Amino acid sequence: MKRMLTTLFAMGSTMLAMSQSTTDTTTAPAFKLSGSADVYYKYNFNGTADNNNKTSFTNSHNSFELGMVSLKVEHGFKKGNIVADLGFGKRAGEFSYNDVPDASKGLSMAIKQLYVGYELTDKIKISLGSYATHVGYELVDAYANRNYSMSYMFSYGPFFHTGVKADIAISSQFSAMIGVFNPTDLKSASFTGHKYIGAQLGYTSSKIPLKLYLNYLEGKDTSGIQNHQIDFVGTYQITSVFGLGYNATYSTYSNTAVPKAARDNANWWGNALYVNLDFTDKVGLTLRGEYFSDKDGLKVFGGVPDGGNVVAGTLTLNYKVGNLTIMPEIRLDKASANIFQKKDGKAVDQSGNVLIAATYHF
Repeated sequence: MKRMLTTLFAMGSTMLAMSQSTTDTTTAPAFKLSGSADVYYKYNFNGTADNNNKTSFTNSHNSFELGMVSLKVEHGFKKGNIVADLGFGKRAGEFSYNDVPDASKGLSMAIKQLYVGYELTDKIKISLGSYATHVGYELVDAYANRNYSMSYMFSYGPFFHTGVKADIAISSQFSAMIGVFNPTDLKSASFTGHKYIGAQLGYTSSKIPLKLYLNYLEGKDTSGIQNHQIDFVGTYQITSVFGLGYNATYSTYSNTAVPKAARDNANWWGNALYVNLDFTDKVGLTLRGEYFSDKDGLKVFGGVPDGGNVVAGTLTLNYKVGNLTIMPEIRLDKASANIFQKKDGKAVDQSGNVLIAATYHF
């Protein structure tokens, strides 16, 4: 791994030197090297990590933890470009949970994104490879989120897609994307012929700081379950201090292995509101309130009769010192059933946490 990182840095430095030495700036290769890292400490008020973390990346108690170190290389020349985004650590492993380390897959679980792109026209770009999902509000890179712990919608939605997509600039305000992918969160799917269709319609206002995205995903997973998911994301920066974010998603499942008349359609859905306050360019506060419904027991409430729902509130302070962000956070999850657990093994309906995280990016 150390040798790989050293090689990547050397390649990056060489390409950067080449681009800087090119006198014709209109044809010079564009090169960008970026990276990030995150660490955290978390304490759970139930006194244990057992059954008390139902979302991604922060399953620990009273422990200092390493999140992920990432290295991203981007290079473009004329109409072509490549993006290679690697991640190492527990967070990266959970993100690529289908890529169990073995000799045949090598370091594929370290690949967060890897794709090549081609500008077909000045308004249409084709990309082939693996990329982070278009669905949802939150991102795998900790520094890109204002809350450190993740939402239920992020944790049980898609993480990434592998396939081909077309990004279309319809106008200065409207954009679109359509793609064909492997089943969700699979970089390789030779064992199945199933595919997913993904799409997005985006709107950016030219008059106010408003952005809206309507996302769609549908297809059969590897076991033949038909999935449809529709997702909405909106952001509105009301003032320089006060901003809002909103995410709503609805996902349905149907077993195509049984006759159509006998199929039971199951679903889960959720929505979350993000209230952002930036008192200065160094100090900000984000409150996330989320409601997640899983009445059919597909996700959080698997094994619970009649399923259930959970309400989660998360308050996170963002203190920035250059590229470093310190993130103290408090979170409380309240469920309609006893899905959490005390240290003595008693099942309870709530779980509270405090954590402090640090992220750095360049």
